Parts: sequence; C-alpha cells; structure tokens
Amino acid sequence: MAANPYWTDARLNAQRPAARALTLSSPALEAVVETVSPRAAARRREVTLPSWVVFCMTMLATFAVCVTVTMRTHAGMRAAAQEHEQLSRNVEQTRAENDALRQQVELMRQDPRAKEAAARAVEAAARERLNMLKANEVVVPLD
Repeated sequence: MAANPYWTDARLNAQRPAARALTLSSPALEAVVETVSPRAAARRREVTLPSWVVFCMTMLATFAVCVTVTMRTHAGMRAAAQEHEQLSRNVEQTRAENDALRQQVELMRQDPRAKEAAARAVEAAARERLNMLKANEVVVPLD
C-alpha cells in the first residue's frame, strides 16, 4: 500500500475529469453583477449539460431522422403504387380497344360490302389528311 493515499487519489483525479459534461454559455447568467471574483463569475456563466443529456438528444435526433426517412419512403411507395394502378388500367383499356379494332378488321376483310366501304373511308382520309390525289386528277387552286 502506498504511504500517501491522498497523493495517489489526487494524481488519479488529475488524470481523469470528475464529471464529463459540455458547457454552454447562458445569456441570462451573463447579466450577473460583476461584484464577485472573476473565477466565480466565469463559473456562473457556464451551464453544464451532463453527458447523458447530450446522448439522449443525439438519440432523439437520430430517431427523428429515421422516422422522417421512413415516412417519405412510404409516401413515395404509395404514389408509385397508384401510378402503377393507373397505368395498368390504361394498358387494359388499350388492349380492349385493340381487340375491338382487330374484330372490325376481320369483318371488313370477310364482307365484300365492308371492303368497299373501307376503301372509300381510306380514300376520304387520304384526301383530307394527306391532301392526296388520284393519278388522273388536276388541282385548281382558288385564291
């Protein structure tokens, strides 16, 4: 055993701080009258936060960030699911329209009267939309 236990304790205490804390200056405490010694005034200006308070604040901030990210992800997923539903409905509607048009094409190919009507419809569309003419027709502009 050491001959001077106080010296050993004082040396160990000097090597490690007694309490781990952060210090923050407080504007309210700075207004204290400066009649006290400068060292005592400096102690009054500092507010110490225990390390567990800092740890809890860090954990709370981390939890808040995680919740925010999770909520944004779920909102994005819901929006993507709604868009997928809408696109699926559009695809089904387009497929139904294509099937109806295929049936009309098959009917026109089989029915001779429908063939003539289809030929007239194609000719009318070519004249209106594409301004096409037959080989023996002449265009007379009227300006």
